[in-house]
Amino acid sequence: MFTKILIANRGEIAVRIIRACKEMGVSSVAVYSEADRETLHTALADESVCIGPASAADSYLNAERIISAALATGAAAIHPGYGFLSENRDFAKLCEKNGIAFIGPSAESMKALSDKAESKALMKRAGLPVIPGTEALSGLPEALQEAERIGYPVMLKARSGGGGRGIRVIRSREELEKAYTTAEAESRAAFGDGTLYLEKYIYPARHIEAQILADEEGHVLCLGERDCSVQRNHQKLIEESPSPAVDAAMRERLVELVREAVPKIGYTGAGTLEFLLDPQGNFWFMEMNLRLQVEHGVTEMLTGVDLVKWQIRTAAGISLNQRQEDVILNGSCIECRINARSTGKVTALHVPGGPFVRFDTFLAQGAEITPFYDPLLGKLIVRAGTREEAVRKMKAALCELVLEGVETNLEEQLALVNEPEFADGSYDLRFMESR
Repeated sequence: MFTKILIANRGEIAVRIIRACKEMGVSSVAVYSEADRETLHTALADESVCIGPASAADSYLNAERIISAALATGAAAIHPGYGFLSENRDFAKLCEKNGIAFIGPSAESMKALSDKAESKALMKRAGLPVIPGTEALSGLPEALQEAERIGYPVMLKARSGGGGRGIRVIRSREELEKAYTTAEAESRAAFGDGTLYLEKYIYPARHIEAQILADEEGHVLCLGERDCSVQRNHQKLIEESPSPAVDAAMRERLVELVREAVPKIGYTGAGTLEFLLDPQGNFWFMEMNLRLQVEHGVTEMLTGVDLVKWQIRTAAGISLNQRQEDVILNGSCIECRINARSTGKVTALHVPGGPFVRFDTFLAQGAEITPFYDPLLGKLIVRAGTREEAVRKMKAALCELVLEGVETNLEEQLALVNEPEFADGSYDLRFMESR
């Protein structure tokens, strides 16, 4: 087991990982930008190192400075959290070159799976049903030809995109002709890679993701599914588990598909396989996220499995000690993401309490919200015996949460969980189109 871990991240996920380290008796090292000097994760860690100015490019995305901090503090491993360098295979290679364990998949796995089009081909060979689409496109002429073959509407996607970015829905040849060059340029600017690919637009659909843990011996646990269909511009707002659209037979089929596929790709650690669920009850593989998901707490609350600790253990070569038949989805769990809509200082903060209520955050009264990073302030998570009870509990928790000094989406989240379509579980990816 590692004796000291550097957390190459900030905000609520850095706090979450530091707390896991404390519970495991592992020393933690926080890195921070100058804008984050007084934030909670720097206070909670056993050591903290400034790695640069506010700009993410000069701090949390600066691999060399993070490696230097790890070497200077004697950290045996680096946990990248999510975002930033968490799916950067060059960073994973740099860790290996310097004798530091990367708490995540190998650089080889990242190379095979980070390319969205190539990962679909790999998963298809592993036995997963894959959305009809293309590999990397050579240019507009090929895109037009392939779109006709697949059939409109299609989705034009950036090969290196992520977090819902780099996606366009294309409904006609004319739209594709207009959008292709712009999408190519935007992808190059955002991700350093202008390569695009196409896939069939399945509509209406629900966004379902399967959480897995895998060890070096090839054992795979599937910890159920999460429904992430409440999205705006492909950005998730609310997640829940189990999905109200997935019955026991469908879940058993999904778990079987995932557990058969993952060993074939040699993956180790925590990962998430994302699917579209069509109206006929078919699961279509979209992509695999090679890291901890923002919404991992939903699965933790529901199953009692600490995903962060098991990330650390599997990275240290420890085998999973749980059988698939022992995985129990205990009740119903819902998460609302609380995002900032302005900058400023948090002047008042009250966090809701009670049984099975969790608020993952980096906030404290007086915390400064800056414009430099992701607007996520925290994740409010509740669990109850039934979905109906969980919805009521979430409404109560949202009403109790007090966060003053900055504008947030708190009122919007309360309005969304009060919508009839959400209350009865009938929503899909169209839910936010008119809101």
